[in-house]
Amino acid sequence: MLNPLLAIRHRLRHLERTHGAAVSQAVGNRPFLTGIAGTLIATAMAGLTLATLYSGRTDALNHARETSANLVLLISSDIARNVEIYDLSLQEIVHRAQEPAVWQMPDELRRTMLFDRATLAAYLGGAYVVDAQGMLKATQQGPVNKTVKFDDRDYFIVQQRDPHAGLFVSHPYRSRLRGHELSFALSRRIDAPDGSFAGVALLAVRIAYLQRLLDKVSTGDAGTAAILRDDGTVLARKPFVEGLIGTNVKGIPLYADRRTGTAGSYIDYSPVDHVQRIYSYEHVPGTPLVVVVAPAVDDVLTLWRTRSVIAGGLTFMLGAIVVLVCWTLAFTLRDKVRAQARLAELAATDPLTKLSNRRTLDLHLDEEWRRARRNGAPLSVLFIDIDYFKRLNDTYGHAAGDEVLAAVADCIASVARRSVDMVARYGGEEFAVVLPDTASNAAVHVAEKIRRVVETLHVRQLPPDHGGLTVSIGVATCRPADGGTPPELVAAADAQLYAAKAAGRNQVKSAEWTQAQAPTDEVHDHADHADPAKRHA
Repeated sequence: MLNPLLAIRHRLRHLERTHGAAVSQAVGNRPFLTGIAGTLIATAMAGLTLATLYSGRTDALNHARETSANLVLLISSDIARNVEIYDLSLQEIVHRAQEPAVWQMPDELRRTMLFDRATLAAYLGGAYVVDAQGMLKATQQGPVNKTVKFDDRDYFIVQQRDPHAGLFVSHPYRSRLRGHELSFALSRRIDAPDGSFAGVALLAVRIAYLQRLLDKVSTGDAGTAAILRDDGTVLARKPFVEGLIGTNVKGIPLYADRRTGTAGSYIDYSPVDHVQRIYSYEHVPGTPLVVVVAPAVDDVLTLWRTRSVIAGGLTFMLGAIVVLVCWTLAFTLRDKVRAQARLAELAATDPLTKLSNRRTLDLHLDEEWRRARRNGAPLSVLFIDIDYFKRLNDTYGHAAGDEVLAAVADCIASVARRSVDMVARYGGEEFAVVLPDTASNAAVHVAEKIRRVVETLHVRQLPPDHGGLTVSIGVATCRPADGGTPPELVAAADAQLYAAKAAGRNQVKSAEWTQAQAPTDEVHDHADHADPAKRHA
């Protein structure tokens, strides 16, 4: 007789055993969420770092722009203040030069009258009066040189042609009186009593004055600064290049297109040396002069780049560590879940036949019993035993016996192949098949098909004269909604198996069982159910 079935396990354990593959696949993918989360965190860290670094770059450029604008303002204020002082002296020279009595005075007295208010600043080259023909008429410094003419100078031509020229700042020139020293002139027109042109009063200012202002400005290794006329003529430049003084840059798009308004700034590449710079400029009030300070972008961003490399490198390393740790953990968790699923599968599977084992059978039968009871459906169980297996095992050895068990298991599984059917090794040479939603006749048909397939089975380790394999099968069918328990249904199938053996083996016995009556035997030999019209319900 069969031993009593094990107690029914908890439903959760049943799911773990019977559906281990599906559960492991669903759970096995979840550990990768750890790796994905780590990657997203590292990406977010990198994004925040990049945003912060970019903000730092913008701040560095804005700071350089503000600093350059402040330097431009300081230089512009210095020039404007000095030009204002020089202009007051020029206006006084013009006023006295227009008085006829002044020119009747002795040279020394006339020089004192004309130039007593002229500044003696270090960078002032001299104060002069030029007559209407361009000849030097008076000078602040000693005797007048009558051999030099100035009628070709721009300050002379402009004042001669335009009675309303006012204060005029000349283009740079080399002095004819002071050893070709680079200078520029501040001039005003002198009118005769009738309003006609009577000459020019001028102050010569050394270019060194403007150059000194620029030399005090720190523009970095690749930066530059310049003082220009508004027509684009260079008066001073840092770094100083003598050949560039007097050069006109008006035709350069950088100057002509980007410089608008009285003050401003922009970033562009220099068409001269192709260095990207931050250009800040301002018109000197009351003059045609423009001050430009242009530090190089590379110089401005040197410290920012150093910090960015350090911060970016640390962020990358930290992000890489986070990603590595998370993915390592993800793969470890995946392997653990797979190992647990594999252990659950091994615990639910017979290692020789690869069928479900006894425990899994109990759990599955309990689940199907509950479902059939809810639905009012029939439930059938097949008990299968290999005929004369002990004699075969003793005669041909355990290796042959194991091959027979595996071959018979494959045959049974090939017949009961619905997704809801379950084939299990019950113990020794016994197998069980659970057929949900299967009536008695359909269950007998399945049993007969299994019996016939086993009859045709050929096992390599058995000799040809062995006579073939056969099985005896007991079938029991019931409706769980009518009452009873799974162990009672299994016991009924077991009783039919013993009846088949007692009747001579290699046949099928079946019974429809209910709780209200004892099992009623319905003996079916293999010929009774050979009708192919009967199909597995």
